[in-house]
Amino acid sequence: MDPRLDKYAKLLIAVGINVQPGQTLVINCPVEKAEFARLLVRNAYAAGAREVVMRWNDQAVSRETYLHAADEIFDTYRPWQADMLNTLAREGAAFLSIDSSDPDGMNGIDHARMVRQSRAFGPAIREYREKQMSDKVQWCIAALPEENWAKKMYPGVPAAQAVAKLMDAICATMRITEDNDPAQCWREHNARLNDRKRRLTELNFKSLHYTNSLGTDLTVELPEGHYWDGGSSTSAAGVRFNANMPTEEIFTAPKRDGVNGRAVSTKPFDVGGVLIPRFAFTFEKGRIVGVEAEDPRHRELLEAEIALDEGASYLGEVALVPYDSPISRMDTLFFNTLFDENASCHLAFGASYPNIEGGADMTEEERLSRGLNQSITHEDFMVGSPDLSIVGATHDGREIPVFVNGNFAF
Repeated sequence: MDPRLDKYAKLLIAVGINVQPGQTLVINCPVEKAEFARLLVRNAYAAGAREVVMRWNDQAVSRETYLHAADEIFDTYRPWQADMLNTLAREGAAFLSIDSSDPDGMNGIDHARMVRQSRAFGPAIREYREKQMSDKVQWCIAALPEENWAKKMYPGVPAAQAVAKLMDAICATMRITEDNDPAQCWREHNARLNDRKRRLTELNFKSLHYTNSLGTDLTVELPEGHYWDGGSSTSAAGVRFNANMPTEEIFTAPKRDGVNGRAVSTKPFDVGGVLIPRFAFTFEKGRIVGVEAEDPRHRELLEAEIALDEGASYLGEVALVPYDSPISRMDTLFFNTLFDENASCHLAFGASYPNIEGGADMTEEERLSRGLNQSITHEDFMVGSPDLSIVGATHDGREIPVFVNGNFAF
């Protein structure tokens, strides 16, 4: 076994999820990665976990279900599935998810079935999602190589070699080498991100204006009392954790009805296993009113995603990532949002994180009244480029460069 896997497991348990003595940990993991899951379980119990609850998944089985199951099942859900997640979140469990999937694994699936399933199940797990989105519970997403994913990233390379190259790339993004202390590296990295998000919060921008040569010309207003987050977060119990590993972003919530202009994507976007190479959204008063894509089918998929519910057609996140971030400098397209979003500034349509003062303790109605979007979905798409300019407008009329030529201006 790759000796780095043990360090990886220890890092996820100690820094990513930071499981506490007496706490329940829920691990969502592909069946193919059972060996790594066992490392996670062993380290979780060594850290004092009360119980580890395993939730196995299998992309191949999911594909067969979407292809062949009775049509009516996609409009229903089993209450016990939702009750499990909601109850565990209510009890203060931590949630760790391992992604190891084929980016093309759902090609050919009737996307309408996926949308219907999300509409049925999403509202049922609203309590779980709310606690996760507001960081009331610890949660973390990380990834491991998968053969088809590796071959897509490294075409023409033998499968075993491609998987090894992908593992090297993942370890590089996770700051793992055979002879270092990755936990210490992450503590230092989190400190740098904390300094930057504090500076952005202090500037208290009224709006951000994005422009680049690809055609992005977008103004994003920010709600009163907003703050910037990124790196490590703190749960309701006061526990520090990293929701995404890797991460290079600083993010906040936009004002729901304050987004106007055009945003052009700069990296492929995965819709139910279909990769859309380039598209653009046009916004008016916050709402997506225009969708552009070269392939009409891609446009239809995007239109279905933003019609999932009322909030799906509004933005829920504004995230800043310098073009010279470590992941971007790798000059590698991962075909996986967890990595590609950390190589590029990005936006997300759907639910907002509660990034306003007191937001974590507000009801959904109170957040909505303060300008934060609500939805059962949250999907990131990349807009960063080497020439991206972002100018922040303050409440007293000043204009301050935030990004110049794709990177932070300060």
